[in-house]
Amino acid sequence: MQVFEVVDKKSANEFLDVARIIYAQDSEWVCPLDNDIRAVFNPKTNTFYSHGEAIRWVLKDAQGQLIGRIAAFINEKKADYGDKRIGGVGFFESIDNYDAAKILFDTATTWLKERKVNTVDGPINFGENDQYWGLLVEGFTSPSYGMAYNASYYQKFFEDYGFKVKMEQMTNKFYLKEGLSPRFVKIANYIVERKPSITTERFDPKRIDKYAEDFMAIYNAAWAEFENFTPIKKDYVLETFKKMKPVLDPNLVQFAYVNGEPASFVLSLPDVNQIFKRFKGKLNLVNKIRFLMLRRKNIIDRVRVVVMGTHPKFQGIGLESVITYKSFEYCFKETPLNEVELSWVGDFNDKMIAIHKGLGAVPSKKHITYRLDLN
Repeated sequence: MQVFEVVDKKSANEFLDVARIIYAQDSEWVCPLDNDIRAVFNPKTNTFYSHGEAIRWVLKDAQGQLIGRIAAFINEKKADYGDKRIGGVGFFESIDNYDAAKILFDTATTWLKERKVNTVDGPINFGENDQYWGLLVEGFTSPSYGMAYNASYYQKFFEDYGFKVKMEQMTNKFYLKEGLSPRFVKIANYIVERKPSITTERFDPKRIDKYAEDFMAIYNAAWAEFENFTPIKKDYVLETFKKMKPVLDPNLVQFAYVNGEPASFVLSLPDVNQIFKRFKGKLNLVNKIRFLMLRRKNIIDRVRVVVMGTHPKFQGIGLESVITYKSFEYCFKETPLNEVELSWVGDFNDKMIAIHKGLGAVPSKKHITYRLDLN
């Protein structure tokens, strides 16, 4: 077995093809769009390159057949934390052979050690944690758009190599056609009726600059309390909104304001993977036309709640209930959407876990973010 660094178009395409080979017989797997993966490793489209670096490898057997891949990254804004210098690995794929997996892990950790890294998180993304983050260990059903999916035997590979659980990420779900929790509906309606200082707005693509500002202000305040948090910048939010534009339904992105001040948001996406599954990662002109035609046929019946946040100043007054109710009411009345996937909430986030329970959601999937000590 031999490792090759991704250095040109041919090896970059091989990096993509590894996943198609590994999951060739897996009916649940949905091939991520090639362009989405390429964008992660393109300095022109990924702002993380302005303060970090990334590298990719593919693994081949003695006959030259692709049998694995891995990427490694350093985000200098988050690398140094106390006595730790943290790097990451991700986009790991391997045949069911621990020797192959070990070669990939060894290759990535050696590169990270050369950059003075002593702590490795994985599998993670060279970006924010809303996409391609964590190792799936429970709920091996078709992933929604942006959610990580992997073979079940990967868990043993990570743990045998020495990775320990850093955090668990729970995804919960419920079905709109079964009705929302009566208590949840009662709270949402009560807040709207009794507190005229609270207003809501759906996302307007024509005012993308304003909503990027509002999103950034709420997000940075809401997540400031969590370990090793680095504030996001407006250009990253704009980049994210623009990337989501082809699949975004403005009604599923809701903002709440208190006396005009940005207070809370929920960002949800229709699960376009239900269409993309047919494309095998290729979003060429023909498939773009097919996408538009298939979307009109109401094939999509699942929505993924990607991220929610409330400014600490306005927590505890039920804003989350108001904006999620606005989104779900729209889903129920005007779309064929039924399954709501609430992804993913870290085991450290008690507030969001309580919101999921309040909605009557039940466990659907579990991902794990692992940590490896290189000392």
